Amino acid sequence: MKTIAIEEHFTTPMYKQKVPANEFRNFYLTSRSEQLGHNIVDELADLGEKRLAHMDAAGIDVQVLSFGSPGPQGFGADIAIPMARDANDLLYEAVKAHPDRFAGFAALPTADPEAAADELERAVTKLGFKGTMIHGHTQGSFLDDRKYWVIFERAQALGVPIYLHPTLAHPNALTSYFDGYEELARAGWGFAIDTSCHFLRIVFAGVFDAYPDLKIILGHLGEGLPFAMHRLNDHTYRAAERRGLQKTPLQYLKDNMLVTTSGNWYEPAFLCTLLALGADNILFAVDWPYEPNKVGLEFLKKLSISDLDREKIAHLNAERILRM
Repeated sequence: MKTIAIEEHFTTPMYKQKVPANEFRNFYLTSRSEQLGHNIVDELADLGEKRLAHMDAAGIDVQVLSFGSPGPQGFGADIAIPMARDANDLLYEAVKAHPDRFAGFAALPTADPEAAADELERAVTKLGFKGTMIHGHTQGSFLDDRKYWVIFERAQALGVPIYLHPTLAHPNALTSYFDGYEELARAGWGFAIDTSCHFLRIVFAGVFDAYPDLKIILGHLGEGLPFAMHRLNDHTYRAAERRGLQKTPLQYLKDNMLVTTSGNWYEPAFLCTLLALGADNILFAVDWPYEPNKVGLEFLKKLSISDLDREKIAHLNAERILRM
């Protein structure tokens, strides 16, 4: 069975220079590395033979690579623009060296939305990338703000998806909900809350009325939205109509949202997602190197689904949506 994993991360020397360390981040990376049996920081930096060896050992055929969080979203334009271009150029070289094994999502300098749209176009038309990954809010500013809609417009025109990836929650949320409990602010809980709320802001802002063909991808089986989408719709569809939205919230989630399996290895959650969205809207991802390739692939192989649905999730959906 061919496998294409689409949420697989890397970093650059510029990333290491600019992204500050802190006590809890250091603890997380060290303890998680010990748990997984590989050094996360070292694996993020590798775009060559070592990464390929890990893929081969697990049976991963292709990785769609993306620049690590917080990416350019953590910085103002003066840093974000050169950081995104540097990451995309480095990724292009890696894909060019291993075109049958790697593909790319662009990093974008969202602090300058026009520059971000232009960088997306360069990455897709000149570098051959398959879309973009945006790491949540840009220093506290969410993508529903009209100044960012040029990015949505360009993505739709290019026919590529946007992968909305978690980052640390908005600074106000960090203070109110996670002060003193930073372990809850990250992958265990806070990432999903911040990303799902961010996506819903995009929905209720009317982005998908303006750009109906746009697809946004959420990781981790949809950041909790498949579980909650019916209740969400029941309690908000009248408000959505009052805002002037053309569809119900539930319909936008079914029409414009795709999800991946990344790092959520729990079959009950998967089955909920499958029933809520259908196999055509779920793509395989691991979240390497924060998650183990072998665990991700074994999870996919053992799921209680049809062979056709397994093939769709493993590679057919990625080939269709990312035009691979």
